[in-house]
Amino acid sequence: MPRGVSCNSVEKKIYVELNNTVPCVRLLNATHQIGCQSSLSGNVGVLHVLESEENLDWVLRSGRNPPYMVILESPLFTRSIMMKLKNGSSRVAGVAVVVPNANPAEGFSPHTPCPNENTGVYSDTYDPAMAHCNVTVWNPLGNGLSYEEFDFPIFSLKDDNDTQVIRQCYLDHNRPMNGSTPQYPLCAMQLYSHMSAVTDTATCMRRNDINFSISPEMVCDPLGDYNVWASTRPLNNTAKGHKMWESVVIAAARLDSRSFFSNVAPGAESGVSGFVTLLAAAHALRNPTQEAPPNRTILYTFFQGEAFDYIGSSRMVYDMQNNQFAVDLDNVHSVLEIGQVGLRADSRVWLHTDPVSRRNSSVNKEVEELINNLRLAATNLSVSTEAPNFSQPLPPSSFQRFLRARPIPGVVLEDHQSAYANRFYESMYDNGENLNITYPPNLTPEEQLEFVTDTAKALTEVATLVARALYKQAGGAESLLSNIKADPQIVTQLLYGFLVRSNNSWFQQIVSPDLMSHLIDRPLNFYVGVIQQSSEPTLLVQYLLANLTGSTVNVTKDNCQSQREDEEDKKSKHMYYYMWVQGAAPPNSTQREGFCVRSTARLSKAVSPAFDLRQYTSKDYSTWTESRWKFIKGRIFLVASHELEMLTLGVGIGVLLTSFLLTYFISSKADILFSSGREPTNATY
Repeated sequence: MPRGVSCNSVEKKIYVELNNTVPCVRLLNATHQIGCQSSLSGNVGVLHVLESEENLDWVLRSGRNPPYMVILESPLFTRSIMMKLKNGSSRVAGVAVVVPNANPAEGFSPHTPCPNENTGVYSDTYDPAMAHCNVTVWNPLGNGLSYEEFDFPIFSLKDDNDTQVIRQCYLDHNRPMNGSTPQYPLCAMQLYSHMSAVTDTATCMRRNDINFSISPEMVCDPLGDYNVWASTRPLNNTAKGHKMWESVVIAAARLDSRSFFSNVAPGAESGVSGFVTLLAAAHALRNPTQEAPPNRTILYTFFQGEAFDYIGSSRMVYDMQNNQFAVDLDNVHSVLEIGQVGLRADSRVWLHTDPVSRRNSSVNKEVEELINNLRLAATNLSVSTEAPNFSQPLPPSSFQRFLRARPIPGVVLEDHQSAYANRFYESMYDNGENLNITYPPNLTPEEQLEFVTDTAKALTEVATLVARALYKQAGGAESLLSNIKADPQIVTQLLYGFLVRSNNSWFQQIVSPDLMSHLIDRPLNFYVGVIQQSSEPTLLVQYLLANLTGSTVNVTKDNCQSQREDEEDKKSKHMYYYMWVQGAAPPNSTQREGFCVRSTARLSKAVSPAFDLRQYTSKDYSTWTESRWKFIKGRIFLVASHELEMLTLGVGIGVLLTSFLLTYFISSKADILFSSGREPTNATY
């Protein structure tokens, strides 16, 4: 024990460990790999804080102590600079990007200008003129950095105490003065992020299958999670496939997002604005659909993995085609998808439709009816609906995967007519600030949770529009539409929970005790992750959907967790899903009073069919995998000059050789050096 303490204390004197670091990791698909990695032992380089793009010459050419670990302030994290560093990678050991506490003034999107362009509906066989964003470039600010491969590690650093230590270390030891070379010792950084997978998905999945040991080592995992869905009428989930006389209107939104750094994907506009709107709409429809049920069933669907070639929606369509879901495509009447709706200009939402499928007169008729229902739903609301005034394809959306299967009537709701209003699409800056979510100063967390922001009010209007349109589209009476209203209190609590802190009193009440430990005092990460387990956003949305659309039932905890209402009940589990939530603690008590929620909110697999079919080079389905790694960490320390290191090594080798020679000499002369006079034989004691 003392030896371990001694080693740790010596290590702490040498190294300063960096906290709050998030790496860029390696992802692979059918054709190639993207992302970043370090060498097996980590990359080491002399720190250099880049002050401007012109200062790159020091890193790439004139600096005398390569390789360099480049520290980038966020305004310099651009494609131009990163590609220059990539091309000069023999002198670049790695990059650390300092993430500011406020969003930059200029837009930044590391995604491509044409998201998911190869797995949507538009292709060489489905109106080639509209494929590959030939008509509309949806994400013009996209620089494609997230899809580049870098052979050095790239980490993000929060602008906190660690960053100040790094800057001070650079100023004290490394900063060139008047063009002179800084003197040793120099401040250096080491970044560990070695990735196990290489080449492409087919290669890493093949390596996964090679079993040379009892416990084979996996090198990559498919991206995936679970979709969340619920219906206004219970559907028998045990009997899969077609339901006679059943007609469903799908209300869809995506759950996930991404950024250059895997664990910093707040997805405020790209994902949260849409699924919060749909959750609020589902809550607004709970009573009307029970008191005056429309003819059709509304199916709420929340898709995971959409940022990576529509993992969730393509899986649901695949399951519907193969009788592995509660309904099939023949049961689908129409689709209403809620996309990015948090940055509306002039209180307008845009109704996007597919011009190709509308060439079919029956599909066009149903689309016109859905558009009319949306316009009718906007009556007396502060939000107006408009359709683009020219023929253009659908924006990237889950609905495209349904159209790949068959021509289905549908509309995608967005806050933009053509190019995205979101200047930070799929980036770490797509956060609450991007949606203008602000609170008055000096509010407690509980007061912030209850405070209705302007953003919440605006999304409440969109949620009301969606709820009324869905009710009318499902066959509900027009006379009841004015009674359907979304609750701004629900919307503001949802936004706070997902974009500010999930560890709040409302979320604590509506989740199971097991999920309580996963609630955090910061925004959630909406990166889809790999398929080993459900992510926190997925589970939270399921619990929220259950609480907002279901009902409380007087059932014991054991029966609730056993999916039954009593010991004799064998049927309810086919139609409903039961969830035990921990509830609130009564006044003057710390013991929560849990209860059982009965709803139709369930999970379904959101893993690309390519992995079930073992088609790792598929062009029809997502093939994205994530590499595994041993550990991720960063640290800084002072490094001596190469000459001093060689001198130290030489002295050490000299001491070692001298000790060997001395040991050999002593050993060979031991009988002389350590002999003592023989004692007389007659000695007595």
